[in-house]
Amino acid sequence: MSQSTFTILLGGELSPTERLRRAIGGSRFIAADGGMRHAMALGVIPELWVGDFDSTPPELEGDFLDVPKLPYPAAKAATDGEIAVSEAVARGARRLILAGALAGERSDHALQHLLSAVGLAEEGFDVLLTSGKEEAVPLLAGTIELDLPKGSLFSVSGFSELKGLSIENARYQLADFQLPFGSSRTISNVAEGKVRFSLKSGRAIVLARPYDLSGV
Repeated sequence: MSQSTFTILLGGELSPTERLRRAIGGSRFIAADGGMRHAMALGVIPELWVGDFDSTPPELEGDFLDVPKLPYPAAKAATDGEIAVSEAVARGARRLILAGALAGERSDHALQHLLSAVGLAEEGFDVLLTSGKEEAVPLLAGTIELDLPKGSLFSVSGFSELKGLSIENARYQLADFQLPFGSSRTISNVAEGKVRFSLKSGRAIVLARPYDLSGV
């Protein structure tokens, strides 16, 4: 087990795909409120359960009576997910997997997870957001690589103007490109395998769909 990798179980949709199971293998787990329902599907026991528990059905509580709970009032200054991340960091997390972060009934929560991930990356944390079928990683100044199946779709969404953006090993490559804030130029690209992203300045998220091979 990795002592510094934590999977945060969030309330959005989650498909227990093979990529997801590989990503969370050996990690520690913290559940945020109704995200605990994913623990049963994944066959894991979190070490902590946090939140105001307003989205937790009574039968779910009965299934995890031995998991320590850290309750918060509904009127609080942070989301259950942010509280769970803070608890993981306090326990030594350096890599964070936000499972159930990208889909669900609350698009405001999904957007906040993306923004929070960029903020965490700026603090030096390694962050992956996943729904099982879709993945996202922050892109800041520097270089990252994503190992994606050939023909799978990905997009780069800028949270600011992006300067010096390069994308290699993709159908639509870029070299030292300046992307205006709000531009759709980098939406719906196709991986040729492991894709390399470089950025000189700016903040962005790479969203990938490794099981969507419509680009083949």
